[in-house]
Amino acid sequence: MHSDLYNYLVGFWASMNKPQVFWQIVVLVICCGLALLADRLVRGRKPTEDHVWRIGQAGLRHMTFPLTALALVLLARMMLKTWMPVNLLSLAVPLLASLAIIRAVFYVLRHTFGRPAWIAPFERLFQLLVWSVVALYILGWLPDMIELLESAHFTVGKQKLDLWMVIQGIGTLMVTLLLALWASGVIETRLMRAEGLDSNLRVVFSRLARALLLVLAVLIVLPLVGIDLTTLSVFGGALGVGLGFGLQKIASNYISGFIILLDRSIRIGNVIAVGNDRGQVTQITTRFTVLKGLNGVEALVPNEVLVGSVVLNESYTDSRLCVVIKVQVGYRSDVEQAMRILADIAKGQPRVLTDPPPTAFVSAFADSGINLDLLFWIGDPQEGTFQVRSDIHLAIWREFKAAGIEIPYPQREVRLLNDSDTG
Repeated sequence: MHSDLYNYLVGFWASMNKPQVFWQIVVLVICCGLALLADRLVRGRKPTEDHVWRIGQAGLRHMTFPLTALALVLLARMMLKTWMPVNLLSLAVPLLASLAIIRAVFYVLRHTFGRPAWIAPFERLFQLLVWSVVALYILGWLPDMIELLESAHFTVGKQKLDLWMVIQGIGTLMVTLLLALWASGVIETRLMRAEGLDSNLRVVFSRLARALLLVLAVLIVLPLVGIDLTTLSVFGGALGVGLGFGLQKIASNYISGFIILLDRSIRIGNVIAVGNDRGQVTQITTRFTVLKGLNGVEALVPNEVLVGSVVLNESYTDSRLCVVIKVQVGYRSDVEQAMRILADIAKGQPRVLTDPPPTAFVSAFADSGINLDLLFWIGDPQEGTFQVRSDIHLAIWREFKAAGIEIPYPQREVRLLNDSDTG
């Protein structure tokens, strides 16, 4: 192989000294210049309002330069090959094609997964793999490498496989899965923007679409590359045992997640409490539900817990929440005036609803004073009750102080009996 590489380099350098190479360089520069101009025109276009078409335009902007340059180089090579050697243009074809493949793959990855930490090292690994294949193709070693891989045979069940078949299957499957994930992302975007569809059903349909597309990708691709699907039955027993022992909790949470989404007992935006956790539902995944508390802490509650436990949903059928504030006044105070002050204070708060109106009640005659309960309703329980309680308590303190209404503190009456009294 070292001699082949040396001969290739010598031949390439000799061809570079020929006058025809100058014209190929000029043609290549013109093709790349026109591709850059087309790329600038596409990037300068105003994106459409439709989200799906906007995604397509973004993908086109990433692919314009390599695809346009590749098409122009192929056209130029076809026109010039009758007049002169086109070795340099032939060398540019696999390079531009590999650049287009790399950009396409990682555009789909970034659109599907965002920018996770593993994207950057995977991109470098994928680029190294693609450029290695291109180098083998240019050097003419690719057929020998494929023949070597085909010679490595092994058997899985009744299926006879070789390394080249496995590599083909993995590569084709990866590409198909990426396309399936991209298509499921487009479908999910469409569903999430459908205003007439319940939010839970949007999530269910998007997940079902993704699962079906992934399964179809596997069922379609593997037979195309010559891998019998019955081969996968070898792993079915082990997978079933794994699900029965180690993965039963995951399977239970997955099924519970679909139950929650389908029966719509818990929806995104609801304020719920389960056990010691309380917060607003911000996300329902296949394994857990995210509750964001008022302090910003997010609790990840397994879906199995939500299905098998008592859940307090403060906005299941009605988003309004009743809040009770307890106040005690002295026995010498004007109780009726205190009740009117309490109701007026609550009516003056912007978050307190006017229907039903705030009301004060006498709840009990206690040891140190008379207990009063102020009942009022708010329509935004997801904002919490700490601030509205604080505002009302502060207003009660001011108004009672101005009206001379006493807020008693615990008192005890102690009587001292002398010996003459006890005798």
